[in-house]
Amino acid sequence: MSGPTGLVDEEAVGGDGGGGEPQPEPEPGSGILRVFGRQLKRFRVRAGMERPEFGSLMGYSASTIAAYEQGRRVPPPKFIDQADRALDAGGVLQEMKEEVGRAQYPAFFRDAARLEGEAVELHVYATQAVPGLLQTEEYMRAVFGMWRPLLDEETLEQRVAARLARQSVFERKPAPLVSFVIDEAVVRRPLGGWSVMRGQLEQLLLVGAYRNVEIQIMPLDREDNAGVDGPFTLLCRAGGDQVAYLEAQGRSTMVSDRQEVQGIASRYGIIRAQALTPRESMAFIEKLLGEV
Repeated sequence: MSGPTGLVDEEAVGGDGGGGEPQPEPEPGSGILRVFGRQLKRFRVRAGMERPEFGSLMGYSASTIAAYEQGRRVPPPKFIDQADRALDAGGVLQEMKEEVGRAQYPAFFRDAARLEGEAVELHVYATQAVPGLLQTEEYMRAVFGMWRPLLDEETLEQRVAARLARQSVFERKPAPLVSFVIDEAVVRRPLGGWSVMRGQLEQLLLVGAYRNVEIQIMPLDREDNAGVDGPFTLLCRAGGDQVAYLEAQGRSTMVSDRQEVQGIASRYGIIRAQALTPRESMAFIEKLLGEV
């Protein structure tokens, strides 16, 4: 519910920061997944195929097809495309692909994921873990595997797939302007072990070389740090409107009030000025990579 300050407070399960305690999942058979499942079953029955036959055609088990039709699992985009063609659905299933894709995110993060996908600028300050947009699959698995209570295997796989899908933001045309400031402690914390962290540091160097991306490190020895209030993400939409996304201790907040967002944006500008420059940060990561 949105209050007078423009805050939207919802339960967190871990968004871009990769932290937070998992909260109870929403009813799996509700909303767009249930609608998609009904349509999938309708077209399958119209085609005169039983689940085993359709599953064999698609390369999936009958139980998986049942899970999709009952809204208990999120079908991948490739399946939706193939099913639309195989069942001659005329694009009906494909039209739901984007909304179905957002269903793989925790309920609280779906609006943020939509805004992230539309943003022309994206700015992230990270203090706990490597931002989700920069994570390798191995690092993701390590982070999700540390959640307590434990995530079941299916949910973990769904979270990994969703986070990997978000990284397509770097491939958008026109490319958004993206910047990250990451606390030094984050890149020195070997989540998943040093072999995983080595791959993660290499990923930072790879993405940091993109023309539309800047990555900066906030050194531990800085005597001034305007980011002591914690991590946040700023999303700038076409037209100049900005929103801020905050995460802490299993809670998330979307901030839309202009005055508050402006304060967070000003703080981010100061944080960037206090951190190493992008060039210095790449050199720092390269040096750290040589030490691990």
